[in-house]
Amino acid sequence: MLTIIAMKFQTRFIPFLLFAILALLLALWAGLLRLGWSLPSFPNLALAHGPLMISGFLGVLIPLERAVAIRQKWMFLVPILSGLGWVSLLISSGLGGTLLTLGSLGTFAILLVMVRREPHIHTITMALGTLAWVVGNVLWMSGRPIFQIVFWWMAFLILTIGGERLELNRVLQPKPAQIQLFNGSVFTLLAGAILSIFYLDAGARLSGFAMLALSLWFLRNDLATRNIRHTNPLTRYIAFCLFGGFIWLGAGGLLQLIIGATYAGPLYDAILHMVFVGFVIAMIFGHAPIIFPAILGVPVRYFPAFYGHLILLHLSLLLRVIGDLTNQFDIRRWGGLLNEVAILLFLGMTIYSIVKGKFSKG
Repeated sequence: MLTIIAMKFQTRFIPFLLFAILALLLALWAGLLRLGWSLPSFPNLALAHGPLMISGFLGVLIPLERAVAIRQKWMFLVPILSGLGWVSLLISSGLGGTLLTLGSLGTFAILLVMVRREPHIHTITMALGTLAWVVGNVLWMSGRPIFQIVFWWMAFLILTIGGERLELNRVLQPKPAQIQLFNGSVFTLLAGAILSIFYLDAGARLSGFAMLALSLWFLRNDLATRNIRHTNPLTRYIAFCLFGGFIWLGAGGLLQLIIGATYAGPLYDAILHMVFVGFVIAMIFGHAPIIFPAILGVPVRYFPAFYGHLILLHLSLLLRVIGDLTNQFDIRRWGGLLNEVAILLFLGMTIYSIVKGKFSKG
């Protein structure tokens, strides 16, 4: 009876997850349109690719995870705001942007509760990341171009993931000097975003330097480096996801540091997708076995086939970046398409593993 009650309670969160997944699927569709693939479309979809991915998909998933952990009823309104926001965005950019901004403000409020309960570096880092999301959305609503505000959205996801990794790495007891280096990189990333408002090129290079620094910090201090040799296959898989993500973050940061400001075109595409696909999506691949059990109360079963979508993600992104750097549009298009195939395979395998986990739990 207790198991049935627990499972019934956890299934209340499935509609939230479906909202997030639908935003992801539409973002992938929009991404293919932007790559030049001939697909059915409707107004505003292609332009909504970035906001759908960041404020739609992750804007629902991230506050949902926090709300499930803290269990205060008002917090569940936040992913609803983000969900209504991305739906409205496809109809009216003004209404959609307003709701998505309110969703980011609500997420920041949730993080303030977390900081008040546990005022440590990892919660403060995540709160700063969410504040960067708020600032980016406000600037977006004020009419700033995405190529200028994207540094704020990068900071949002990098610091959110960075704070989570810092929390999980507390078992390693990092030294004060290591924490100071981490803090310095965080504030450099935020300084780069601020500077980009006034001096785009300088802000881009400073943000790139900070991303490179954070990548090197995690490669040196994160559990992933040790867990690559772990005997547990799921732990080892997660470690490979994280390790590859840190590499892409550093590569994207290095390219941005060298090139500086980009407004559009292949180099812009390469930098953005090194960070948002190579780093962020790889982190989602790695954290999914932790996030979904926390939300649904069902264990994720590990399958060796998980490496299929992970390897495809990295190889297809490498193909895409090669196409960008050599200005070969067809290679870039196919790399982008295979990026999305990897994400769809990940979704399918995750759903399958959750169903198997639920069945095995009985």
